[in-house]
Amino acid sequence: MISRIDLRGAALPEGAALRDLLPRAEFDVEAALEKVRPICEDVRHRGTAALIEYARRFDGVGIERVRVPAEALTEALDALDPKVRAALEESIRRARIVHREQRRTDVTTKVVPGGTVTERWVPVERVGLYVPGGRSVYPSSVVMNVVPAQEAGVGSLAVASPPQADFGGLPHPTILAACALLGVDEVYAAGGAQAVAMFAYGTDECAPANLVTGPGNIYVAAAKRLLKGRIGIDSEAGPTEIAVLADHTADPVHVAADLISQAEHDPMAAAVLVTDSEELADRTEKELAPQIAATKHVEDRIVPALSGRQSAIVLVDGLDEGLAVVDAYGAEHLEIQTADAAAVAARVRNAGAIFVGPYAPVSLGDYCAGSNHVLPTGGCACHSSGLSVQSFLRGIHVVDYSREALAEVAHHVVTLAEAEDLPAHGAAIKARYDWTVPPSK
Repeated sequence: MISRIDLRGAALPEGAALRDLLPRAEFDVEAALEKVRPICEDVRHRGTAALIEYARRFDGVGIERVRVPAEALTEALDALDPKVRAALEESIRRARIVHREQRRTDVTTKVVPGGTVTERWVPVERVGLYVPGGRSVYPSSVVMNVVPAQEAGVGSLAVASPPQADFGGLPHPTILAACALLGVDEVYAAGGAQAVAMFAYGTDECAPANLVTGPGNIYVAAAKRLLKGRIGIDSEAGPTEIAVLADHTADPVHVAADLISQAEHDPMAAAVLVTDSEELADRTEKELAPQIAATKHVEDRIVPALSGRQSAIVLVDGLDEGLAVVDAYGAEHLEIQTADAAAVAARVRNAGAIFVGPYAPVSLGDYCAGSNHVLPTGGCACHSSGLSVQSFLRGIHVVDYSREALAEVAHHVVTLAEAEDLPAHGAAIKARYDWTVPPSK
């Protein structure tokens, strides 16, 4: 069911050459751009009318307005299963604990007497938070988007999630209930590229946002790429992925279960095991079949995901080679199931989130670890981070120099301006002094 890649017996290549040997889903955002461009332009010009039309065309529902009525949020929360409510409340509580600690404080640095630079951290004024729908319902993504935005101090935030035919054209009621639990009263029944365009351009119902965050399908990713610049974005989320770095100490039952749990998301989901133990590889592969047979979503998601080109068991000579492979892969979720897992995890450089040992599975991070599950995919963990409070903050430098402090460095500024052939830059300094004699030697 799952393929093997044997990298044993020779020195591993480096950089892109190693990345090219590893499994990865095809995710052609460029091709999707031309499909979303007319949709985004239509929303730009027709606003709510276009969103209503796309709800009918893409979601199969007829709606008269896009904004979800306040009473629908209240009703969804009132009807929420008490067990689900308790689980969401605990997820929110733990996420707040972690994200509250991320809030940055302003720092003033005294560069010279009379000259300071202060870095102020200012929240984005308005954000649009996207919560996917379709194959599954993701109230956890409401938590992961909303909590860091709230903890950052964002003053205005709105959630968009696709309308559902089974629920009268509203987003899934569990999504609405999660919004209500978090105190979010601005929610829109809009999905796909059209939701991103709504946040970017605004409509008569929805004011434009400065930043759009949250995972979605390839059309959401393409719309983010298209509209980046008009709006800020967190990332272009691709298919979800797990990598497990394991040795002979790992339990194949755990490893198989964790690979399956990620494959459950989508037929394009990636599940990768990297190990120096052929015995573990054999036992894990043997364990897959009975566990798959005992679960749901087998033919439409799990089997296509595990048998696709994006999933594999990668055999390596040792732990050092395994670390090189997982760093080259840059997984969204990386589990370390080895002896002395904490020490091994400390050596990892590229991962969206790292899960240490047998009792920190990715499922914990998806819901109740306190960490954020909106993470970089497609190898982007080598340069990008997951969603956090910092995603919703802007650092602004405030420069405050006295006449004397500027005078002390004026000749250097003038020299550098003239070296760059920008004499007006230097003149702006000279205008403040009698430049017949340089203000500082």
